[in-house]
Amino acid sequence: MMQLIKHLFSRFTFTSFARLPSLRASLSLTGIRKPLAQFFLLAGLAMVLVACGPSEPESNAPAVEISEQVADAASDMRTGATGSPASQEFETFLEDVFQQELEASPLFKTQIGMIDDDLEAYGQWDDFSDQGAIDAHQRTQRYLAEMRENFSLEALTPQEQLTYRFMEFEWQMDDRQFQVRDSQYAFSPMQDVLSSLVTFLINNHRVSSEAHADAYVSRLQGLDTVINSVIEEAERRAAEGVLLPSFAYPRLLSSAQAMVTGAEFGNAEEPSALLADFNAKVDALDVTEERAEELKTAASSAMTEVFAPAVERYMASLRDMESQSDGRDGVWKLPNGEAFYASQLNLFTTRDDLSAQQIHDIGLAEVARIQDEMRTIMTEVGFDGTLAEFFEYLRTDPQFYLPNTPEGRQQYLDDSTAMIEQVMEVAPQYFDTLPEAALEVRAVEPFREATATGAFYNQPALDGSRPGYYYVNLSNMNDNPTYLMESLAYHEGAPGHHFQLALAQELEELPMLQRLTFYSAYVEGWGLYAEQLGKDMGFFTDPYKDFGRLSYEIFRAARLVVDTGIHHLRWTRQEAIDYMMANTPMTEGDITPEVERYIVWPGQAVSYKIGMMTILELRELARQELGDEFSWGGFHDAVLTAGSLPLPLLAERVEAWIESEQQP
Repeated sequence: MMQLIKHLFSRFTFTSFARLPSLRASLSLTGIRKPLAQFFLLAGLAMVLVACGPSEPESNAPAVEISEQVADAASDMRTGATGSPASQEFETFLEDVFQQELEASPLFKTQIGMIDDDLEAYGQWDDFSDQGAIDAHQRTQRYLAEMRENFSLEALTPQEQLTYRFMEFEWQMDDRQFQVRDSQYAFSPMQDVLSSLVTFLINNHRVSSEAHADAYVSRLQGLDTVINSVIEEAERRAAEGVLLPSFAYPRLLSSAQAMVTGAEFGNAEEPSALLADFNAKVDALDVTEERAEELKTAASSAMTEVFAPAVERYMASLRDMESQSDGRDGVWKLPNGEAFYASQLNLFTTRDDLSAQQIHDIGLAEVARIQDEMRTIMTEVGFDGTLAEFFEYLRTDPQFYLPNTPEGRQQYLDDSTAMIEQVMEVAPQYFDTLPEAALEVRAVEPFREATATGAFYNQPALDGSRPGYYYVNLSNMNDNPTYLMESLAYHEGAPGHHFQLALAQELEELPMLQRLTFYSAYVEGWGLYAEQLGKDMGFFTDPYKDFGRLSYEIFRAARLVVDTGIHHLRWTRQEAIDYMMANTPMTEGDITPEVERYIVWPGQAVSYKIGMMTILELRELARQELGDEFSWGGFHDAVLTAGSLPLPLLAERVEAWIESEQQP
């Protein structure tokens, strides 16, 4: 059921939402069959990180920071059944589902801190075979049937009814994705299997005892089983014509080679990152020198005798598939490609009323509308030239860039903080419910500047011990034009991701499922909506910064055009690049990886703009229906205080709020 966790985002309540489709939608995992997708979701579980800009969301901190808090919260829920008999039975049902999924996933146990409860499981991987996917799907459909048979919506509270329908949506989506799984890429540059395996061990496998170290070694010794399962499934699909476009294979090969570069392999002076991590964790243990050396030797042997041969098989398989690949980019080329793409659009938008052509047409219309607004700003600032020339002016004029010095970086942080503070001052006029957690603006730490995205949000600790962080990568100030600063602050910080994600996990009256679930269309749609809301709140008084807001919006609108262009209208990679170059202010260096992302991760890129437009449409509906009785705070409560929802359920919730406001 349940593609649980990468951003922890679908995060779970009572169930191992390690297999929830909403989680798949939030990450780069949609091309992987369920058990493998679950694994990568798990790899990012506990740190919710929402990224803005060309790069992908990534988990930048070990999940262990909140895993025990998640486990404690789940435990509180298991012992806190209250209310009517029907409510108690429903809660018990959900808890039973949680326990079944927990037993099916040693990795999920790792994520929620259940380590010493089952040390044998701590040394195991999940079942990543296709049979594992079949078994998981059968469980989700059994859960769905049991829920429908045993529970009546009318007997549940309104909140429980929402949870019921939420689970129904998830399990139905799981079934739809399962039916087209053979058309998915088993791996891609956005779903780098080896990198994710290594990241999981480094970030999530704690070693605070000898037994934990033994379990780490056991997982190293089991890596070949996981990798061989991936190879088998990829080759099975390749035989049916499911092959990545040619540009993807060199990237995967380069990444794989990096995984087997280290002293233990005889091709570098220092050990590989994975072995170095294990050795450092063992060095921190209170064990004899002899025992530490024994553990390190066992790990090194696993790396050279198990992991390296498996990686070599993986690389050989990649080379063979590369030789069969061709220049076609869209998933239209795949078996059942049209149905597969439709399923991905449904997954990432959570809407089933929009066809690929409709999304494409919406994108074209939005690009044209936004460009007209851009030209108005050009006139306002007195720029004499074309829109393309104005794009180039903004990219190159020094007035839009702070010095690439410590002082310039500090000014960026200070200015961003001031922008968020001005939002906080007026926020009570627009929000009835605000998060209690504080928000801080931080520069990405030097040790991860090279791989971190341009800007992203880390949500607070569940126990309130850590605030929310809006991170911005200031390694090169030439990548951070000041005209984009205000949009980024509102999107990643307030009133964007912080107001939604931090608030969601503070809604103690909700089950953990809704508090911690991530739907890309909802969460990223809210982030983009927050940029427009900043304008509605009276900000963006500088025309250049307002142009920056439009720059981000047109970037998301162009994604609608390009994603559907590639996968529905059969555009080539170059045609997609040319369109983005002609219609957005992004540079070719940014656009090329963006387009390649859309090619290997079909559908995900449309979630931002579709989510934003849905929220704006609901707001306009509320204003029309309520007139002078419209309340900003009431509307935003309707949107934010039930956690991340599929857009159809969000629409019903807002409509119900409108009806309640119309009651005498």
